[in-house]
Amino acid sequence: MRELLVTGGTGFLGKALIAELVMRGHRVRALVREGSRGKLPAGCEAVVGDALKTEDIAHSLGTADTLVQLVGTPSPAPWRARQFRDVDAVSCRAALAAAKGSAVKHFVYLSVAQPAPMMHAYVEVRAACEQQIRASGIPATFVRPWYILGPGRRWPLVLLPLYWLLGLLPATRAGARRLGLIPLDEVVRAMIVAIEQPSGKTLILDRDAIARAAIGYKSAL
Repeated sequence: MRELLVTGGTGFLGKALIAELVMRGHRVRALVREGSRGKLPAGCEAVVGDALKTEDIAHSLGTADTLVQLVGTPSPAPWRARQFRDVDAVSCRAALAAAKGSAVKHFVYLSVAQPAPMMHAYVEVRAACEQQIRASGIPATFVRPWYILGPGRRWPLVLLPLYWLLGLLPATRAGARRLGLIPLDEVVRAMIVAIEQPSGKTLILDRDAIARAAIGYKSAL
């Protein structure tokens, strides 16, 4: 059993991940804003605070051995570069500062596929956060999806023929795989595997690694 703190737990991925963690018997707390307690899955302990403040995260951690950092700008878009710096980057620095003085032995960070030919500011901020986490010396898992499919997030399915075509061409095959679409349940399962079986070093889960880990989760049921 792991003891975890999840930041960004009321989001699309956070709620699905927390529900699965609780179901599997882990002790989960989530740092939420006032008024957001009701958005968390049953069985998750809510701690009210600001995910941009180190002291609030440190208070919420308690004796947690795993910190899952999911905070980010909703619906990322190229014109939201300032929000990436003011929210995504600041929240990551705050979480990392809190983790350094705690019992955290595993930092799980929701990053993004990289390199990428678009969303440059978003990718730049996430890559910089990865570098800071690496430099801390805390064993980490960087989860790097490009677009996660799920309820209300299925419009990119119309791009599947384009992905198929790009995957046939040697010059674009690697990029098409790296920036491929991936279902929410696969990301959740991959993160569960990473949380339950920490490697003790830095691990990168790109699209292909997420898919492989999800298969490992199924085989362990």
